[in-house]
Amino acid sequence: MASTHKSDKHSTLTLMTMQFAAGGCAGFVEVSIMHPLDLIKTRFQIQRGPDDPQRYTSMADCVKKMYRSEGPLSFYKGILPPLMAETPKRAVKFFTFERYKNMFSYGNYLIEPVVLTLSGLCSGLTEAVVINPFEVVKVKLQSERNSYAMQRSSFATAREIVSKDGLGLKGLNKGLSATLGRHGVFNMIYFSFYHNMKGVVPEMKDSKHDLARRFVIGLCAGILASCVNIPYDVAKSRIQGPQPVPGQIKYRTCNATIRTVYREEGFFALYKGLLPKVMRLGPGGAIMLLVYEAAFEWMQKNL
Repeated sequence: MASTHKSDKHSTLTLMTMQFAAGGCAGFVEVSIMHPLDLIKTRFQIQRGPDDPQRYTSMADCVKKMYRSEGPLSFYKGILPPLMAETPKRAVKFFTFERYKNMFSYGNYLIEPVVLTLSGLCSGLTEAVVINPFEVVKVKLQSERNSYAMQRSSFATAREIVSKDGLGLKGLNKGLSATLGRHGVFNMIYFSFYHNMKGVVPEMKDSKHDLARRFVIGLCAGILASCVNIPYDVAKSRIQGPQPVPGQIKYRTCNATIRTVYREEGFFALYKGLLPKVMRLGPGGAIMLLVYEAAFEWMQKNL
């Protein structure tokens, strides 16, 4: 009896380790491919109205100006924080989703769509707490207009933030409420849509066709989640990015920032950066899910 219990405990630990590792693989692959679009999205979100002297008029204009004034490597500004963070971040994302799913499924009191929605929401909130300090550093680096060669390291930037403003909500955890909103809403829609639609759209016998089926569902999940959560993303970028007047904090909390942007710049300002965000997290979301499933399946077979 004791031997069986020990074996079950070891199997559960192994499963959890594989879920964590597969999520890390998914994050590393996704950020390595999609980071330039994340940078472009941030640049659009931190720019203000028509009077902004450094305003970009389109994605093409942003790419052209960055390439000319900052160099080709500028598209990978701020990549170290997400590379360092994406592996544990996505690991936390997928691992906690599976753990919350087990928790909410206990006793079969909730129907599966509700279980998936709650699990996605809670995994997003957990992920936000883990990732926010890295996001603060990343946004600061992405907002700088100097060339890549002149940019300070991620570690130097983090040290500067901590020495100046500390570890709290004015320093390395600035914008936490917006990050909670961004990740909570995204994961809630992303996981719920993907897993519910996988059950609706019939599985295909041909492996390549079924891969395409899952990619399209993941693509739609990423696009839908991005369209819904972007006001929180804009608020996060405004809070964590440079303030309009140096030394004066204009953007402090999530809801107040959303109201300020809406009042001063209009409804569509809350959707700044939507195109690069969708271009990143649509296919990026699909890539993450497919890499996670493939890595997890491989580990189950080979480890």
